[in-house]
Amino acid sequence: MTYENSLQYAQAQDQQDPLRKYREQFYFPQVNGRDAIYFTGNSLGLQPKSAKAAIEVELEDWANLGVEGHFEGRNPWMHYHEFLTEKAARVVGANPLEVVIMNTLTVNLHLMMVSFYRPTKERFKIITEAGAFPSDQYALETQVKFHGFNPDEAIIEIAPRAGEHTLRTEDIIDVINANAGSVALIMMGGVNYYTGQAFDMETITKAGHVIGATVGFDLAHAAGNLELHLHDWNVDFAVWCTYKYLNSGPGGTSGVFVHERHANNPDLPRFAGWWGHDKEVRFKMQKGFKPMPGAAGWQLSNAQILPMAVHNASLKIFDEVGMKALREKSDKLTGYLEWLINGINSEAKTQSFEMITPTNPKDRGAQISLLAHKNGRELFEKLTKAGVIADWREPNVIRVAPVPLYNSFEDVFRFAEILRENV
Repeated sequence: MTYENSLQYAQAQDQQDPLRKYREQFYFPQVNGRDAIYFTGNSLGLQPKSAKAAIEVELEDWANLGVEGHFEGRNPWMHYHEFLTEKAARVVGANPLEVVIMNTLTVNLHLMMVSFYRPTKERFKIITEAGAFPSDQYALETQVKFHGFNPDEAIIEIAPRAGEHTLRTEDIIDVINANAGSVALIMMGGVNYYTGQAFDMETITKAGHVIGATVGFDLAHAAGNLELHLHDWNVDFAVWCTYKYLNSGPGGTSGVFVHERHANNPDLPRFAGWWGHDKEVRFKMQKGFKPMPGAAGWQLSNAQILPMAVHNASLKIFDEVGMKALREKSDKLTGYLEWLINGINSEAKTQSFEMITPTNPKDRGAQISLLAHKNGRELFEKLTKAGVIADWREPNVIRVAPVPLYNSFEDVFRFAEILRENV
């Protein structure tokens, strides 16, 4: 694609953008009397304008119906999670049986590892990427300890080669093969939160299964960002939050994928709750857990109605747009941002920052991570004062993510101009 460094070019691209109308369906924070350049949807997505009405429906039914809202509400709460299932499944490339919306992200990660991390004396190791999000690191560490193993021995962290910032797929596969007899679980992020690298989940899953390991992914930075095909890739399990690219509010509910081949496996242990019990006899209140088939059998408690209402409102937008169209626009937006950043660096006498996100579009999503070589925090604060809402990650990375659902080419151009003025 041929780019131009001009406002006119950016505005022309926006006029041709088939998704441009969706920008108007979100609220933008105001900075200096105008819409902020909001490039942190990889941390917290913007609020859909439909979210308030979705919550008000449930609040009104609660006020007017009380407990009868479970059965008589406009969206009966008894079945509320089911209203989300098919739309969520389309976002992650799954069959409805394989997906459930419940709990929050790290809770779900622990629940999945109860079932899918089954270490033995010989096969007890977990492979993950070095620099995974801390919550994942803590979950892995404590699961290993729970089973009586030493995290220093049990957790294999794959780091980039010397002088590189991201992992090579062949290096990941080499580590998997080198530990073929001792690995119980491969658990990685779909997209690394720090670098923005998207991992080849299909290839990693195949390699893991060849050596007899279970394979799962934390898709916090991938769901709603990448085109996912979890069922076709044969991933064993996955978890994700919904408050980043899926725009479902701070602390929003989470999603779980369990491949259908595990749907009715009685040998899989799990931590059970009554909402995962066979719904046909759930209210008989009897002993003896009988899980519902599929991912729904991992539920613990009844649905979180208010956060799920927001998530449902957002999923309706995703269902209308489709992940293919979002990815097509995202590639163009992030490609334009990369091109402008490279231009700024080439103009500078000394390089004050570098892009550490992969340049190949298939190896990234919307996010670009800028590694500051000097005065990084000062640069970030200047961007903030100029109307850019981005994200700072210690020790020296500025993360920016032009989200295709609501960001524009003009946003990208304006950001680049502000960056140029302040480096």
